Order: sequence, then structure tokens, then C-alpha cells
Amino acid sequence: MTPPPPDASAPETDAFTRPYWEAAASGVLLIRRCGACGRAHHYPREFCPFCWSEDVEWERASGRATLYTWSVVHRNDLPPFGGRVPYVAAVVALAEGPRMMTEVVGVEFAALRVGMGVRVGFREGGGGSVPVFRAEG
Repeated sequence: MTPPPPDASAPETDAFTRPYWEAAASGVLLIRRCGACGRAHHYPREFCPFCWSEDVEWERASGRATLYTWSVVHRNDLPPFGGRVPYVAAVVALAEGPRMMTEVVGVEFAALRVGMGVRVGFREGGGGSVPVFRAEG
């Protein structure tokens, strides 16, 4: 008997990412900032992807971003995404600098524009809270 596929909507938590997912459950987006070069990055890593320093700390992000690029996904056979089609897979540029892969929700597809302001929100489900973005104001 084949085991069921893992729930792709549930974040995988380990000792390193636990602060990120706990903050998300509280409605807070965290990023990492390097103490050596000062640059912020996302996705969370234990070292700076720019200068390779291990002097990195968690930082609360403002939650503001601009839409960098997106695609409307009309077909996805992987659970739980098949039940959400069509949806907007996107990359946003966080106000702090890093770009982040995410989903844009609550926006008509025709209204999407590069550079439009978006703000983080969180989708509950699958055992955790996942950051998604909505149009700002």
C-alpha cells in the first residue's frame, strides 16, 4: 500500500525554521538580516547568501511589498493546490529588500500590475500559517 502524499500546504518545521513558523502563526513575517554586510534575505538560511557570514539574526519584516512578477496557475494536480485553481503564484519584493515567492490572494487577475503595493496576510491550514499577499489599501 502506498502512503498518502505529504500535505503540501503544511510547512515543514525544524529547529532552525521553528521561529519563522511560530511568528507566522502569530501573524508576523520574519526575514533574516546579516550582521556582517547588513543585507536582508529570504528564504531563511543559517548563513548570509551574499557574504557567507553566519552572523545572521531574525528580524520582523514590515509586511509591505511590491509585486515583482506573477503567473495565474490554471492547472495543478498536487494537493491541496488543485482545489485552489486558478490562483496567482507570485514573487514580491519585500520593503526590506529580499524577494519572496508567495501567492497573491483577493485580487482580480486583470488588476495585477508589476510594482503594485501588496501587504502580507496569512492563510491558515494544513497545520500552520503560510504567508500570502493582498493588494494594499
